[in-house]
Amino acid sequence: MRRRADRDQHSWKPRGIDARDRHPRAGALARGAGPRRGRACQRSCAPRPHARRGGTTRARPVRRQVVRAQRGALLLERPRSRTLRFVGSFPRADVALDPPLPEVAFIGRSNVGKSSLLNAVVGQRLAKTSATPGKTRLLNVFLTDGSHYFLDLPGYGYARAGKAQRAAFRGLLTHALRREHLAGVVWLLDIRHPPSVDDRAMQDVLVEGETHVLAALTKGDKLSTAQRRARERELREELGLPEDQVIVTSAKTGDGIAELKEAIDGLVSGVA
Repeated sequence: MRRRADRDQHSWKPRGIDARDRHPRAGALARGAGPRRGRACQRSCAPRPHARRGGTTRARPVRRQVVRAQRGALLLERPRSRTLRFVGSFPRADVALDPPLPEVAFIGRSNVGKSSLLNAVVGQRLAKTSATPGKTRLLNVFLTDGSHYFLDLPGYGYARAGKAQRAAFRGLLTHALRREHLAGVVWLLDIRHPPSVDDRAMQDVLVEGETHVLAALTKGDKLSTAQRRARERELREELGLPEDQVIVTSAKTGDGIAELKEAIDGLVSGVA
């Protein structure tokens, strides 16, 4: 290449030449004597994208702009955290709790995901989860926000349960539904399956006791959106429950948990 006479003192890197590919740079100022001195290139002054391996180019990431909060702006309300305390496990449901407060019972078939849902509702790992159905055999009581109790009852319908265990559960359930301060029941049903014989029997018990019921359909993450809507409608029709008493939930993704909390608060306050 013919040497130009207008190179600066660094003879190894001429002005206006890209040292990497020896081509004129876009937007570079031509230095040296003559009418071109100090005149900008007429082409776009944007830096030339550099080709990567494979002949592709990628735009440089744009720095995200951070919007500063305006002075004097109101802060968003912080989500209310629940304070919980484990009261104890009891073999009988006629135990007297002190102080006497509204109570919400959690009932469901074995392996329906009751412990996982209860953990999601309280936001803490209070109830133990297990892959073995029917592990919970006692009445577990939790004090929530110092204002009401959660009653975690054993799961029903476990095929391997003996006669003595089934009889103990029936007695526990009967006394639990007759508790003086029971505000309502969260009835857990697996959204993937139709109501079983045991679910039908539980429904008869709840109807006979005139108990306020919230049906929480568990494991909603196992189905698509269209499947969830279809199964929710089918279960409402099969069980004869109004729409506002059925909530699709997922302990894994958290879907429906906030709605279930609000409904439980309605039970406790006597709104539902």
